[in-house]
Amino acid sequence: MDLQSGAAVALPELLIDSASDTSHHLDCLHFPLHNTTDSVMLQSSDNKTGRWSNLLLAYKTLGVVFGGLVTSPLYVYPSMHLNSPTEEDYLGIYSIMFWTLTLIGVVKYACIALKADDQGEGGTFALYSLLCRNMNIGILSSKSSDVNSSQSRCVLNEDNRQKSRLGKVFETSMVARRALLFIAMLGTCMLIGDGILTPAISVLSAMDGLRAPFPSISKSLVEALSAVVLFILFLLQKFGTSRVSFLFSPIMGAWTLSTPLVGIYSIIHHYPSIFKALSPYYIFHFFWRNGKEGWLMLGGTILCITGSEALFADLGHFNRSSIQIAFLFTIYPSLILTYAGQTAYLIKNPNDHMDGFYKFIPKTIYWPIFIIATLAAVVASQSLISATFSVIKQSVVLDYFPRVKVVHTSSNKEGEVYSPEVNYILMVFCIAVILIFGDGQDIGNAFGVVVSLVMLITTILLTLVMIIIWRTPSLLVALYFIIFFMMEGVYVSAVLTKIPEGGWIPFAISFILAFIMFGWYYGRQRKIQYELTHKIDLGRLGMLLSDPSVQRVPGLCFFYTKIQNGLTPILGHYTKNMRSLHKVTIFTTLRYLLVPKVSPHERIVVKKLGLRGVYACVIQYGYADSLNLEGDNFVSQVLDSLQEYIENCSSLPSDHMPVQEEISELSEAKTAGVIHVRGKARFHIGKSTSFFDRFMLAFYEVLHKNCRPALPVLGVPLPQCLEVGMFYEA
Repeated sequence: MDLQSGAAVALPELLIDSASDTSHHLDCLHFPLHNTTDSVMLQSSDNKTGRWSNLLLAYKTLGVVFGGLVTSPLYVYPSMHLNSPTEEDYLGIYSIMFWTLTLIGVVKYACIALKADDQGEGGTFALYSLLCRNMNIGILSSKSSDVNSSQSRCVLNEDNRQKSRLGKVFETSMVARRALLFIAMLGTCMLIGDGILTPAISVLSAMDGLRAPFPSISKSLVEALSAVVLFILFLLQKFGTSRVSFLFSPIMGAWTLSTPLVGIYSIIHHYPSIFKALSPYYIFHFFWRNGKEGWLMLGGTILCITGSEALFADLGHFNRSSIQIAFLFTIYPSLILTYAGQTAYLIKNPNDHMDGFYKFIPKTIYWPIFIIATLAAVVASQSLISATFSVIKQSVVLDYFPRVKVVHTSSNKEGEVYSPEVNYILMVFCIAVILIFGDGQDIGNAFGVVVSLVMLITTILLTLVMIIIWRTPSLLVALYFIIFFMMEGVYVSAVLTKIPEGGWIPFAISFILAFIMFGWYYGRQRKIQYELTHKIDLGRLGMLLSDPSVQRVPGLCFFYTKIQNGLTPILGHYTKNMRSLHKVTIFTTLRYLLVPKVSPHERIVVKKLGLRGVYACVIQYGYADSLNLEGDNFVSQVLDSLQEYIENCSSLPSDHMPVQEEISELSEAKTAGVIHVRGKARFHIGKSTSFFDRFMLAFYEVLHKNCRPALPVLGVPLPQCLEVGMFYEA
């Protein structure tokens, strides 16, 4: 892209013909994961920060990235269905946990996945957008984006003349693109399910520590207290976490350091030879002895790697080095020693597995550990709640989810958002999960489904990145895929057997969310297809304006449209009924690109459409950007861009108005008054419409009727907004 210094960008230099891209531009879903609260935004994982800066960032990751992973010892053993376990059983279980943490945590995430960033952004949907852009199946082709991903950069900057066979399959096959979209949607729904289950199981497991010193406390009372803690936590969400986020890292640091010290104490006092279980021999011996029962126990063992996806997902908020330092030198050793200590205690006390964490805590430090555990569970819960808000916000912004209210609770932290509707729905679901499925094993079964499926999705997408983008040798790709797909596939097969015992919870949540997302997506797709088919070209607009009965009235009008090559059919309906058009009319489109962030000087793209006072404006955002334009500020930014465009571009297809006269006309129009016009189209469902279309469009209309208007997302107050209604033929 050829940008002039300080000038606005000419529209044709960046935009792609909407009509020529209708087969692809709706097939993409892209947003970030885990946009949490106490994070430092860095543009690329390759930024060369100093040694001390990396150490400081590594310390901060403890309170943001690893909350779910490092608190997993609270509920791993209680979630297992153990029946009279023996010493060999516990050695086998510890060996499985050690190699799961080593292979999946260290090898897959810390060493491989962190290199698959998309301009510094990580997570399942960063992989998805990277694939879409590279295969030219998204809104932008790979040639249209300035991609500087650390590992992907070298291939994407090549001219893409030699595309892989698999990439060509995705470009030509609608089924393959839909399958990729389905995987992304499934990951989204599972993440939201994680935002429900993590607070429930973390807080419930931490509060269960009250029962050991006070045997008279019933399980029902623990569940009620856990529900109260979560109720208070959700009520406090509207105030944001800026005032207390500085405590997150110290709390998680205290937890990360204290539990392995207890583990070392337990190893010395109960079973000093525990580390012989590092030999894979004990895994084979475990399955040989237990057979099917051993396979079923994997549904609980998988929870030892809970939260590992955050290593990759939070890459955009820190950098690769800081996450690797924190995980390899603190989190990983802490978990290995903590699980070793728990296992050593349980070998000598085999029937205490239902309270496998608090029973191995020495009595002299029981209450300090209980307090730290409870605070750590709250911090871990907060991280997932914030991540859920962020995912919902990005889904709304990208028009893949019905519009709900999104509030920024911090003026200096872009990722700190809050949605009242989503907050109360999460609160109801979390408390319901605790009160209805208070058994930690049932919640653990549900949690295992989420963890295993998200890991499997990441493995599949990473394999595609290796083949299509990195061009990794086939032998290495096959080695990676066979090891991790088989390993995680076995875990998935084990947790799927737990569906009747609580594992159905995430499936039910995901089905409901996926149905809502697909219903909204389907309705929006049909609307855009209709607008593209019935769009108004400039010739017809010129004919409308040449009609003597149509007046050009003073003022500035922003006309919002979803299409970029042509004008929305609502314009004809508006002109026909109002018999007027403002002297300065700007057709405005919000456009979301398959890149994490759009630089400020490329944010507003403008063009003169060839008719006096008629302009096009595209506001561009990446999937990690925040829509934070205010009403008056938004108008000023657009007009400033138009003025720069007029001053710097002399060869415009205009009616040759003098530059100063045209700029003066913009200023006068703003002074006369600003109005925002958006269409409010509904489908007219005819008799020939199929049952599927009738049902999906009716469902979409219900969602559309009950969701919030689009323009307040821009900060435009409703009194300034004029809605134009018309019917679209289904």
